[in-house]
Amino acid sequence: MGQAWLGAALYCWQKHPVAACAMAKKRRIFEEGHGRKLMVIVDETPEVEGALFYAAGRVLHAGGTILLLYVIEPEAQFWEGVRQVQLEEETNKARAVFRLFRRKLNNDGYDAVPTEEVIREGKKIDEILKQIDEDEDIAVLVLGASREAAGPGPLVSSLATGANAGKFPIPITIVPGELALEDIKALA
Repeated sequence: MGQAWLGAALYCWQKHPVAACAMAKKRRIFEEGHGRKLMVIVDETPEVEGALFYAAGRVLHAGGTILLLYVIEPEAQFWEGVRQVQLEEETNKARAVFRLFRRKLNNDGYDAVPTEEVIREGKKIDEILKQIDEDEDIAVLVLGASREAAGPGPLVSSLATGANAGKFPIPITIVPGELALEDIKALA
C-alpha cells in the first residue's frame, strides 16, 4: 500500500505540481499531539515581513506555531564539490535569515510566538507542496504580496491566482504589500 500510494502521489505531483490531487493528506491540527501551524516562505524579499508579522499576530491571538520555510533553489553545477559549497553557503544564509526574522519578532513584542525553521532544497513551489504534504499540522500558507505595479510577485501569482488557486491543499492568506506593519498587526 505504501509503495503504491507513493508512486501515485509522485505521478500526481509531476503531472499537476500545484494541484492538490486526490492524495492531499487530511490536516490533523486538532488531534491530540498536533497543533496548528501557519507557514511563511522566507527569503530576502520585502514582502516576507508582512506575511511574518501577520502570521505572528494570528499565532499570538489564536495559538499555534509559525513554520518558516526557506527553499534553496539549486543552480546547475557539474562539479559536486562546487555544488556542496554552494549548498553550505545557502544553508548558512538561510540560518542568518531565520535569526534576523526571529530578532525582528522579539523586538516587536512577539517573543512568545513559537517558530519552527525548515530548510529544503529544490524548486520553490515543489518544496512548498512537499512540506505541506509531509506536515499534517500546516493549516494556512501566509504570503506577502509585492508592492510593485507589475503584480503581486511570482510566488503569489503561481500559487494563489489562476486555474490552480482552487486546487491548493490548504487555505492561502495574502497580505497586501501596501499595508503598514501597524495595520497588519491590527488586522491579525
